[in-house]
Amino acid sequence: MAKQFTSIEPPVKEFIEAQRIFFVGTATAEGRVNVSPKGMDTLRVLGSNRVLWLNLTGSGNETAAHLREHNRITLVFCAFEGKPNITRLYGTARVIHPKDESWTELIRWFPPLPGSRQVIDVTVDLVQTSCGMAVPFMDFQGERHELKEWAEKQGEEKVREYQERKNKLSLDGKPTGM
Repeated sequence: MAKQFTSIEPPVKEFIEAQRIFFVGTATAEGRVNVSPKGMDTLRVLGSNRVLWLNLTGSGNETAAHLREHNRITLVFCAFEGKPNITRLYGTARVIHPKDESWTELIRWFPPLPGSRQVIDVTVDLVQTSCGMAVPFMDFQGERHELKEWAEKQGEEKVREYQERKNKLSLDGKPTGM
């Protein structure tokens, strides 16, 4: 059933790029484990062992805080249509903020999205695929537009103020690097 690879092979890349949602898992040695669903046009497979994910402004910023302390990360992709499949990418990651030198180089991989706050640069060291036979069928009806509309309505200055209030510390009080 489960198969393991040391890199993202072309069929796995194709599967990942076809998914409309993925999940990000991170944790520190102590405190809460975080698993977040992600969507929109925010993921790029750059090579056989590298993935970029554009992290947008949200109500929390657990991933950034966790990665500052322990840089391990897992991305999970599930087939909700077609052949059953679950793919996990295990690896390490670094957080790039707009103030960082490599921001300009990495943000160009994504469409301009209001509220973009970080790029997560993932180095993949293990790929695991498994059956996914218990994952239900679900129909994609479309992207949600509320996050983009909220950020556009706020404008850059108010989004930064929101990030200052809501995104500087994790639920466990750990700094996010913002």
